[in-house]
Amino acid sequence: MMITVVGDVLLDVDMSGEATRLCPDAPVPVVDVSDVRRRAGGAGLVARMLAQDGHRVTLVTVLSDDDASLELEGALAGVRVVSGPSGARTPVKTRVRAGRQPVVRVDEGCEQPEVPAATAVMIRALERAEVIIVADYGRGLAANQEVRDVLAARAGQIPIVWDPHPSGAVPVPGVAVVTPNLSEAAKATDAGTGTPAAIAAVGSMLLDRWQSQSVLVTMGEQGGLLSQRNASPVTIPAPPTEVADPCGAGDRLAASLAVHLAEGCSLSDAAELAINEAAAFLGAGGVASLPDRHRPVWHHSRDEDALDLARRVRANGGTVVATGGCFDLLHAGHARTLAAARDLGDCLIVCLNSDESVRRIKGEQRPIVSQQDRAELLLALECVDAVLVFGEDTPEPCLETLRPDIWVKGGDYRASDLPEAGLVKSWGGRCMTVPFHQARSTSVLADALAKVS
Repeated sequence: MMITVVGDVLLDVDMSGEATRLCPDAPVPVVDVSDVRRRAGGAGLVARMLAQDGHRVTLVTVLSDDDASLELEGALAGVRVVSGPSGARTPVKTRVRAGRQPVVRVDEGCEQPEVPAATAVMIRALERAEVIIVADYGRGLAANQEVRDVLAARAGQIPIVWDPHPSGAVPVPGVAVVTPNLSEAAKATDAGTGTPAAIAAVGSMLLDRWQSQSVLVTMGEQGGLLSQRNASPVTIPAPPTEVADPCGAGDRLAASLAVHLAEGCSLSDAAELAINEAAAFLGAGGVASLPDRHRPVWHHSRDEDALDLARRVRANGGTVVATGGCFDLLHAGHARTLAAARDLGDCLIVCLNSDESVRRIKGEQRPIVSQQDRAELLLALECVDAVLVFGEDTPEPCLETLRPDIWVKGGDYRASDLPEAGLVKSWGGRCMTVPFHQARSTSVLADALAKVS
């Protein structure tokens, strides 16, 4: 299943530290910053959450020509990004936390832009989507008429979850569910929300106004109120959760709703699951708990991605084999090692270092061949069934996601000495080695090429 997220992206910066004293020239805390994290926000956060959960994700958005957008492209590793040009700066929102307590937020580039244009590729991605999340952050993409026309046409065909914004566009009619929070719902109706009856009335008003299939008004620690056509409103309680920072709760909720609706859940069941998952997300620390780097991006062959391939092989009682490396300048030694690995099971998945990862490990002159081309060359080998590209220095995130039955490396050392041995053993997997052809290496080939040139 491919999940498509459409909406505005921004760069979130989280600065964390401890505050043990006050500033001498003003009664404000001094935060000694010990950690700075820069991550995708807005629609980018929704896409990142879904990809981290192991889903295949396409993000339809617009990107600026600035440094913040370059950072966003890196932060969105693992997400297929289909983008058009933005005529405005990339919004940057910096949050400062002392411990788990938010202290201040600083916004840059958040002036209201003009409605951006949508490219033909962006429209085509929406036309082919299987499930859509509209993450409207008030930057204009959801107001683009071409985008709205496609969304309106798809609303009767696939699940569409619309996460609205006070400064954003009105949802198109027919979407599966719109998810305003209590404040957004009150502003949209100019009505009070002080009692359960008042909230139910607001939900009913929004249902009629937006002409959606349902409206889920989220109420923080009180859960949510689901209004559907021809049905009484239903209050869905949230589990008790200690929350230091609610940032990202709406994004988590929208992501979970889309997944469960696409899996065939009813609106009420999907809403209950999503509210519980959003609470668990906040209880685990919310956006501050998200890792800096993302899980692998899926490259796939034979019209099947790596995770689906592994599931199918296991379901049929087969053995999933994985190996890893840079595979820069693919040579006969690589091919022999990969063929030997494939013989150990029923499929072979290669965990491939990204360009950035190779550069950190091998130096600034590497890789010689880009990750896209390296993946394509590997997939051209009959013995390779799928490729996973990861951005870390080691393949542990790939392994944690994939959990192969056998992890293979080429070499003459003991399998138990492999650095990944403990991790693989934790889920009952095995580490094995196959012969490594020392006479053939990328370094030797690179040196030979340098002499020729």
